[in-house]
Amino acid sequence: MKVVQILPELNAGGVERGTLEVAAHLVREGHEAIVISNGGRQVPALEASGATHFTLPVHRKSLASLLQVRPLRRFLNEQRPDILHIRSRVPGWIAWLAWRGMDPATRPRLVSTVHGFYSVNRYSAVMTRGQRVIAVSESIRDYIQENYPATPADIIRVIHRGVDTTILQPSYEAPAEWLEDWQQTYPQLKDRLLLLMPGRLTRWKGQQDFLHVIAKLLALGHPVHGLIAGEPHPKKIAFGDELRELATTLNVTDHVTFLGHRSDLREVMSVAALVFSLSRVPEAFGRVSLEAMALGKPVVGYDHGGVGEQLSAIFPVGKALAGDIDAAVCCSCEILRENHRPGSVDDFSLDKMLVSTLEVYQSVLASSR
Repeated sequence: MKVVQILPELNAGGVERGTLEVAAHLVREGHEAIVISNGGRQVPALEASGATHFTLPVHRKSLASLLQVRPLRRFLNEQRPDILHIRSRVPGWIAWLAWRGMDPATRPRLVSTVHGFYSVNRYSAVMTRGQRVIAVSESIRDYIQENYPATPADIIRVIHRGVDTTILQPSYEAPAEWLEDWQQTYPQLKDRLLLLMPGRLTRWKGQQDFLHVIAKLLALGHPVHGLIAGEPHPKKIAFGDELRELATTLNVTDHVTFLGHRSDLREVMSVAALVFSLSRVPEAFGRVSLEAMALGKPVVGYDHGGVGEQLSAIFPVGKALAGDIDAAVCCSCEILRENHRPGSVDDFSLDKMLVSTLEVYQSVLASSR
């Protein structure tokens, strides 16, 4: 097969990561992989995998982006791919309009992936116009069926985003050099139960709830220390200050460390006793919580969205009623007391995601619809 994936840019993010993973797998399996985007720092990694990158300004949320419809249609007619896979709304519209104007007898099959709970409107509806529509969780499938009922149920395929279980295993231990540096940098963490809250510092991610959990566990006599890994958006620096003020109000300043952005999250998770996912709105999937469980780390998370699905399948004792801080505290106490550990994450593995994605490509090629 020759497969073209299209997305806005190739920088950091779950969509970008999944695109690279699928492209590399296609090449390993003897297929041809092309990615169209406006470029970004992940392009060298993509090309190193054997895939091809084609630069086109398909990232701007502007009507001017529609000027790329004809160039894309020309590119597709020249390349004659078997599959055109859209992964985001602006490039999705460009790709769909280009595809719609091609000869139905020779144009590629159209696949789309719904990666999130997009705002419900005609703009977002383009993500449901694939001949096959991939949903990254059961929650996203339900969102599609509820909000876009014209999408036939039999063309939707649930493919959970997967984690690489070859590098994320319960037996993983951080290197001695890393541990030495960690202990020297954060001596205050010695002999503490480390509770980790990873994620960008933003109001909906639930860092405020996490600080309340820390305060309540300390009041119950647990020797915990909270770690907040992540940084605010450059335009929302003030939220980081709000969190520090809340820590002061709750009298937990000496029991919380703000780690900032971490490129070594695997190592940080490996030294944590508990990892938290307390998003106030449902996550479409929630890769970090899954990565933690792949490392054998217990996760306490609100029971909604993709994280709720993961916990139901792998670690039910970690589920707390969404928005209920006291329930999250109770889950934490139970896990710390009984030393519960998550089960296998094999149903959410990267290998399974990649195999399932190629099966979607092959099935749509074999189908008349």
